[in-house]
Amino acid sequence: MARTGFYPGSFDPVTYGHLDIIARAARIVDKLILGVGTHHGKQALIDAETRIRLLEEVTKPISEHTGLKIAFATFDGLAVDAARHHHAGLIVRGLRDASDFDYEVQMGQMNGAMAPDIETVFLAASPATRMIASSLVKQIAKMGGDVSLFIPREAQAAVDAALKKPSH
Repeated sequence: MARTGFYPGSFDPVTYGHLDIIARAARIVDKLILGVGTHHGKQALIDAETRIRLLEEVTKPISEHTGLKIAFATFDGLAVDAARHHHAGLIVRGLRDASDFDYEVQMGQMNGAMAPDIETVFLAASPATRMIASSLVKQIAKMGGDVSLFIPREAQAAVDAALKKPSH
């Protein structure tokens, strides 16, 4: 029986950190649904349709290399409800540091209480991507900094377009 995972996030923009977690999740699931959060209380830099298009583009090599089936969906409620809706038995979360750990373990335990049949799996960020956060990438980009070390060129073009500046 195929094991399905659900990896929720804003992916605003998709970063090398996200891609690291996706590639590593390929070792533990047969299918991974990337859940693009569209919470009405958060103002995204890049619209959801563009984020999904970017994810499709930048995850294709991972899928081809590992055989991982990757699907894409938007969700605006609880990640655990979205995971259940997509018949995922695992929620995949990346951890960068101790503050992520504290928050994510608490969230995982609450999700486990709401959906005991869905397990949360934590993958530690690789050293090369540990410092990357979408929120910091956006802040750097908004201030005119170079974010090419942190995001794929496709995502950089989307960030530049959202900020109305020429692509690098």
